[in-house]
Amino acid sequence: MSYDVTIFGIHLTLSPIAFSIPIGKGHWDIYWYGIIIATGFLLALIYGLKNAKRFGLNPDRMLDVILVATPVAILSARTYYVIFDGEPLDGIGDFFGFGDSSGFAGLAIYGGVIGAFVSGAVMCKIRKVNIFDMFDIAAVGFLIGQGIGRWGNFVNQEAYGDFTGSSWWGMESTKTISEMGEGLVHPCFLYESIWCITGFFVLNYLSKRRKFSGEISLMYCVWYGFGRGIIELLRTDSLMIGNIRVSCLLSFTICVAGIVLLTVFYRRAQQNAVPESYEAVFADNEETEEISEEFTDSDNIQEENNEQNN
Repeated sequence: MSYDVTIFGIHLTLSPIAFSIPIGKGHWDIYWYGIIIATGFLLALIYGLKNAKRFGLNPDRMLDVILVATPVAILSARTYYVIFDGEPLDGIGDFFGFGDSSGFAGLAIYGGVIGAFVSGAVMCKIRKVNIFDMFDIAAVGFLIGQGIGRWGNFVNQEAYGDFTGSSWWGMESTKTISEMGEGLVHPCFLYESIWCITGFFVLNYLSKRRKFSGEISLMYCVWYGFGRGIIELLRTDSLMIGNIRVSCLLSFTICVAGIVLLTVFYRRAQQNAVPESYEAVFADNEETEEISEEFTDSDNIQEENNEQNN
């Protein structure tokens, strides 16, 4: 299976399968989607280990949290998709993709993010890691993984939008034609990839100037929530509850909540801040010596008066 794709006027032929491993009389297909997601995860992990101390984290304990949160996040991503996809499963084997050539397919990013944060919080409590510092570094790492991971959607020819009038950034493939008809569609995967990678640079810069633990994770909620909410409006494959786009509703809710919490914590940080300019009790050593001499002279005078009175 392969797709003929045209994007930016460039013609490509894409196959979702990178290679196959012979197993018995059959084979196990390795998909580009999984390779790309793993690459994004690895780069996010490298970033986390390199910057752990800057966030006040112990790298070893941080790894303990990640080792548990990662598989939970994958299962949560699958569970989220199954819940809102609406298609019934043929048993537990169908959930994990056993016996299906597509493998463990049908994942939702929001499910993974929620699962990672919840399980990460539990592990932070167990391993005595500051939860909000961990959330901050994870938020920056998420943007790396999401920015790169979206290119897995490109190889699979999914996560695209409705028709666009643009003749230079629109995309068309044999899959979009079969599902929607001829015409250029919005490459939503590209929009989100650019948004996430840009967000990584912005949040990484701001993380060096944190005013409180948890600030960067709240900024992630605002940044990703706003961008994903807008992009989701363009997509044709959104998970739905009735006429409501689930990810769109969740995105804007997270964005607004992040703005509110940031405002509250910024005000609290300002109230608790020590004034930058203040007069020192002792300006320098010379003044200290002068004050000391004045006290010494005063003590000598007092002693002389006492002797005269006696």
